[in-house]
Amino acid sequence: MIQALLPHDEKFFVLFDKLARTIVDAAETLRTLPSQGKSEREATVQKIQELENKADSITHEIYTELNSTFVTPFDREDIHLLASTLDDVLDYIDGSAKRFHMYKIKKNSADIQKLTEIIYQSTLEIQRGVILVADMQKMDELQKILKKINQFENEADTIFDHAIVELFETETDAIELIKTKEVLVNLETTTDKCEDVANVLETLFIKHA
Repeated sequence: MIQALLPHDEKFFVLFDKLARTIVDAAETLRTLPSQGKSEREATVQKIQELENKADSITHEIYTELNSTFVTPFDREDIHLLASTLDDVLDYIDGSAKRFHMYKIKKNSADIQKLTEIIYQSTLEIQRGVILVADMQKMDELQKILKKINQFENEADTIFDHAIVELFETETDAIELIKTKEVLVNLETTTDKCEDVANVLETLFIKHA
């Protein structure tokens, strides 16, 4: 009810903040998954699925608001792109969790744990960046956020490379190798999706500088 009374500009900012917070919740849940036993994993994956559904609803709400609003706080295509890239992050978090559970990954490798932690830290920075969209004057603050997200993505690349090398050197079961590799690829791609959000935020700020 309160949201319906907000100016259209404010509605977009509120929805983007809700979407970013949902992504953080999902990433925080994901990082608990590698250390859990089989009995706990199913509930964790279900929780992430629910958060993914929530994010889809918020994204749809943004698109609906976009179609019904004549004047928007910034370019319509940028609103659509920001919503889409944010939603992509949660899609990949959800995909990573499902693969980890479905493939019954046995080994809680340090590299998988590190990647889930990087994803979580990256989403925290994304949330901070999304908040700044309501105030396009804080370019210096945004640059610090973008730098951190880029550093996290580079760190994830290094961890991924190490994990793949170790996997091929130590895993003798071909099926386990394939399953673990796919989980690693999905986790690393999630960090790429975080960087995509950072690039959209940077473009937004440059346009409105």
